[in-house]
Amino acid sequence: MSDYQQAALRTAASRDKYNELFHLLLGLVGETGEIAEKAKKIVRDKGSDFSQWDADDIKKELGDTLWYITVIADYFNLTLDDVAECNISKLADRQARGAIGGSGDSR
Repeated sequence: MSDYQQAALRTAASRDKYNELFHLLLGLVGETGEIAEKAKKIVRDKGSDFSQWDADDIKKELGDTLWYITVIADYFNLTLDDVAECNISKLADRQARGAIGGSGDSR
């Protein structure tokens, strides 16, 4: 993940650019919205048959989302490795406590 993060950051604007964090957050929301929009069309037009979703298309959209996550993480001096490890630890703890289901960050 660190190799990807280094490569992705070569294409990012400077942190000093005016409103750059806001730009990145809006970009992340926009990209995830594109994924949701395509999912909506499968529900609406293809009877929720997600096997009809083009794998190359979703790969591109997930890649765009990953890029924004990567640059936002760097903005806060976080590595993707740290973010991923933290998430896996959180999920393992929830699983051990039988709290995977449900809602809320503090379950």
